Order: sequence, then C-alpha cells, then structure tokens
Amino acid sequence: MSNPLKKRLADLDDSLFIPRELSWLSFNSRVLQEAADPRTPVIQRLRYLGIFSNNMDEFFRVRVAEVRRLISVSSGAQRQRAKDLLVDIQSEVVALQRDFERIYDDVLRALRQRKIYMVNERQLDEGQAAFVQSYFTNKVLPELEPILLRDGQAIPVLTDESLYLAVDILSGDDYFYALVELPTDHLDRFVEIPKRKGKGGRVFMALDNVIRACLPQVFRGVVPIDEASAYCFKFSRDAELELDASITESLIEKMATSLKQRRKADAVRFVYDEKMPERLLSYLRTRFGFGKYDSLIPGGRYHNSKDFIGFPNVGPKYLEFKPLPPIRIERLEQGRSLFDTIRERDVFLYYPYHPFDYIVDLLKTAALDPQVLTIRICLYRVASDSRIVDALLNATANGKRVMAVVELAARFDEAANISWAQRLTEAGIEVIFGIPGLKVHSKLLLIERREEKGIRYYSHVGTGNFNEKTARLYTDFTLLTRDQNIGKDVASIFEFLKYPYRRPNYKLLLVSPHSSRSGLMELIDQEIANARDGYHAEMVLKCNNLVDRQLTMKLYEASDAGVDVKLIVRGMCSLKPGVKGISDNIRAVSIVDRYLEHPRAYVFHNKGNPRYFIGSADLMTRNLDYRVEALCPIFDEDAQDVMQAILDQQWHDNVKARVLNAEQDNVRVSVRKKVARIRSQETIHRYLKTGKLPRYPKTTMRDGPKRRRKKNL
Repeated sequence: MSNPLKKRLADLDDSLFIPRELSWLSFNSRVLQEAADPRTPVIQRLRYLGIFSNNMDEFFRVRVAEVRRLISVSSGAQRQRAKDLLVDIQSEVVALQRDFERIYDDVLRALRQRKIYMVNERQLDEGQAAFVQSYFTNKVLPELEPILLRDGQAIPVLTDESLYLAVDILSGDDYFYALVELPTDHLDRFVEIPKRKGKGGRVFMALDNVIRACLPQVFRGVVPIDEASAYCFKFSRDAELELDASITESLIEKMATSLKQRRKADAVRFVYDEKMPERLLSYLRTRFGFGKYDSLIPGGRYHNSKDFIGFPNVGPKYLEFKPLPPIRIERLEQGRSLFDTIRERDVFLYYPYHPFDYIVDLLKTAALDPQVLTIRICLYRVASDSRIVDALLNATANGKRVMAVVELAARFDEAANISWAQRLTEAGIEVIFGIPGLKVHSKLLLIERREEKGIRYYSHVGTGNFNEKTARLYTDFTLLTRDQNIGKDVASIFEFLKYPYRRPNYKLLLVSPHSSRSGLMELIDQEIANARDGYHAEMVLKCNNLVDRQLTMKLYEASDAGVDVKLIVRGMCSLKPGVKGISDNIRAVSIVDRYLEHPRAYVFHNKGNPRYFIGSADLMTRNLDYRVEALCPIFDEDAQDVMQAILDQQWHDNVKARVLNAEQDNVRVSVRKKVARIRSQETIHRYLKTGKLPRYPKTTMRDGPKRRRKKNL
C-alpha cells in the first residue's frame, strides 16, 4: 500500500467502516422498500412484510445479542462503542418499525381494493360473529393455556418462537393480568371467515382477533371479569449456543442440551403493542427483569408478521409474481448417465433457473451405478423431506460407502440436523460432525467411480445447500466436474474433516481456514500490480456480506491503485464505496427481488485472461478464518461465459438494484433515457432459456492486456 494512502487510512480508522449491524438494518430496509413499492404485486408486498419481520427476529437473536454480550464483557472505549452502537440500533429499528406500520396499512388498503379483507373483532356482522364464536369454541379454546400473573409466583419460561397476548383485566376496582400464548403451532394464523351478507370477496381474521372476540371465555368463567383487553407482544432471545468442554457427553447430547438452554437465554428484544397501558407495560418490564441494555420496541397491534410469508393468494394470479418455470438443459435430458455427460464437459447450474432435480438425479444415479464406490457429502441445511438424504440411504442399501459431514451448529437448524445425523448413523452411513471451533459451511459432494483408467472423481462445488426447498427460493451456482485436480482437492477437504491433524495441500481450491484469505489477497494484489504497471485491472465480487476489515482495506488499496472494483452485495457491506480519495474506483449495488441472491462469485480481470471462482465463502472474518469453506475455479469457457453474462446483467440491473454508498440511503440505480429496462432476475431467465442477452455495455473481462496511461504510479 502506498505510504500516503496508508497514512490517510490510519488517520480515519473506524470512520472507514460502516458497522455491520447498521449495514444489516440497511439491507432489511431494502426488503421493506419492496413491500412499499406499489409496482410489486400486492400479495408479494404482504409476503415482503413477512420476510422483513422474520429477518428482524434473527437480527435481534444474533446480531443484537452479540452487541449486548460485548457490552457485558468489555471495558473502556470498546464498551462505550458497543453501548453507542446499541443506541444507534434502537433508533434505526424504531424508525423501521414506524415505516413497517405505515406500509402495512397501505397494503391492507390495496388488498381491500381487490376485495381481500382483513377484519378485526369489532368489524363483524351477526353471521360472521357466530362463525367466529363457533370456531373459537371448537378449535381455539381447547388449545389455550392462560397464565394468571400473580406477585410472588414465577412466570414460566416464554419462548421466542411464540406470540403472546398480555391480557388486562378489570375485576371490580382492581386490575390483574394474564398471559395467553397463541397456538400457531396447531392453528393457522389467518382464519378465513364468511363474507358479509350481500358482499363479495374473501375475508380473513387474525387468530389474535379471534381470541380477542371471545376473550372472557378464555378464563372459563372462573375469573370475574368486568372488562378485558389484550395486547400482543413477543420476545427475541439470544440464539448463541454455548457448549461446555465436557468430554463425557457426545456432541449430539451437548447440542441437545444447549438447544434446551437457548429457550431460557436472555431476552434481547421485547416488541409490544404501543397501545398497551403504561401500568401493564411497567408491570411486564419489572416481572421480566428487563435492563437498560434491553431493546423495548413499541409497534402496532400485530406482531410475528413473519406469518405473512405464507399468506395465500386468494385472488387472481397477477396478485403475486408470475412464475419463472425452471429451464431444462438439453444435454442433461438425453437419457444417458449423468456421469457420461459430466465426463464430456463440466455442467454449470444456476438455481432456481435450473432445476435442483439434476443434483438429486446425480445422487440417485450414483446410488444405483455398480461402478460407484464412495459418496462423500457436506450437509449444512437440508429440506424437511429431503430426497438428498433418501438417495444417500439408498446408496448405502446398494453397498456404497457413504460419508456425510453434518454440521450440528447450523444456526436454527440444529435440532433438525441432530435428527438427520441419528437417522443417517442408524442406516450405516459414516457421519462426521466436523472440527471443534470450525463450522463446516462447504457445499461439497464427491463421488468416486471405477472406470477404465482407474478410480475417477466426480465433484460438486456450489454456493448453496443441498436443500430442495431453498433451491426454489435462493439463487445459487453449482459446478459439476470430472476435473481430477479439483476432485483431489475436494477429497483433501474431506480427509481434513476426518483427520484434522493432517494439514492438506490444495492445488486449485481456495479453502478456509487454510488458503481462502491468502488466495483472495493474492488475486487482489495481482490486479493492483497490473494497474500500477499501466494495464486495465478490474474485479467483480458478488457475495452476501462484505465485512472483513483486512480485505476491505485491501480493496481500498486496489481502488487507490486504479483497479475498477465492482461489488454486488446482498446484505451487509462495511466498505464505503465512492469516498473521494479512499474508494473512488469502488462501486457497489444490492439487488432485492423475488429470489434471495445467495451466490458467492469472484472474478478477476488478470490482463484479459479472467479468473473465475464460485464457492461458499463470504467476505467475512468467520468465513475466511473460522469455517471450512471452499472456493473453486471455473475453467470451462462456456461456464465462464454464462457466469459473466449473469454478473453483467446484475451489474446493469436498473429496476431492482440499489446503490450502496456511505450514506446507506438505498437509492435505486438511476435509469438513463433510451437505456433498456433490465430487471436481472427476469432477463437472466430469458437469457438461460433463449441465449439472448439484453442490451447493455459489454464486459471488459476478456479484453487483452491493454495499457493505460500511468498516473502518479
């Protein structure tokens, strides 16, 4: 790094970085923008509100919990910074909550215009009231277990998976309180009720309001009630699992114990109906023992809005996104063995535009093929009804040696993964739980097959999990290859996971915690050197999150050297693009659309002979240093062309892309006159189906080693 730049960066220090928690809130604000956009189909707008709410729950359970822990264990300036950050988070969350309530009201109006009604207990006619009463008596009341709150009597542990009603009861001259958990595990959150007499449309009522309509009956006549009202609230608890160092328990037993402890973890957020009486709120605050670092967030009448994710479309099809059917690949549809197809040329897939079925078919083929000897796979998150697991079980039944690396610490999937691990073990599959202190996040599959010239590897390296459900919702890249050097590297990763005391050597893959950081730094350094020698230098980095400080500083150095840095970052971005004298040559966008952008893809110009990588590693310290990750080079030129075309369309998206900048104002990419409208998730589907690209400035990645005039080198 040049000395003048190093001095400027040293002087700026923390001002060079956006706190990742505030950057994450900026990402969730982009989700809220989609809910607010009247051009978005109205049912999808409602679902975006659900996604926003679900995201916010996880944010408090993970990010805010981490800040609170930092306050409790640090001192001095570090502790003060954490306290200031918590104040900033609280302020931003309250502002977003206000936006949420305003947008929710707007969405309800838009639904009413299409004769889809959400009503409360005060808006029922006689026939509807009778239906609600019957539904409550037969369906709801048997599921309710109210808790009367009495001084001196302990409150049972409440979970952050549930929604509660705090009931304010007037009996004579006295008030007392109760809690009621909404039974959403057994009943739908939204109940369809009859329409009004003489009116059309479809009518829904939240389960909360069904209970409010029949509130005195909740207490079965044993509590004298003159007046009663109910106010929603919910908790978010610290989601961090703490495992003790006991060697007398198996890892599965320790994980199961920790999951039980999570239910009792500290509450990091209390979201409540802002119309809750102050005396009730004060009582709950005291009984739950909230401290000054706990986030108490006032909101509207309804919470757990994540339930809107599953709200049904009961109107015309145009009220949600028009489906984009998966595109079949002709050379995979010829009835031949997939091994023959992969042997001829690499297969490059992009979900959900291509069907995930091809991966299931590959495993099913491997399970049956008498030439297949061994299957090894990393399982991080799998679907609840996993055909991937079924194929592995079938492979074992057919005499194959199967090894599954199951990551028990996949956050919020721990319980499911414990269950899968037990099922796989019982079937005779060798199950490995990875390495203590290193979460296994790689998306790897390795098949060993006996062929004429000996044992050959068939490898899968991807950016997404082996999960049929998320493969329909997330965009992800997958490479299927018979490249033996890649196969040897993948085999070395599996050997490392089984025998972690052996340090492997990798020929092609960049592998965390061994070589991802150093490999990426070398690739960036090469672009810096090329720029300083007067050549065109460029890189495109697409990831979920960019927060690692060392790598961010290296990108600032690249900008200073004249490297054109393009960032496509879905979520957190601590780097500040476009800052004069610091990051003039760095531009960044974020795309929020129907699919969640999930790939990690890194491209380096390399004097017109570009180097392409895909894999599981985000540009975060944890991914580079504290996880097992794999980044794989893409050598097949057809695959490179497809990958480049996809990245180009995303870079030129002028419909769903937002500019990432130091202000975090999420301004949409401006559209110039006479420029084609590019909504990348739609134009990519068209491109993969027809081969036709939209009109945009072509990439320079394959340009030869053109020199540019040196400036201050």
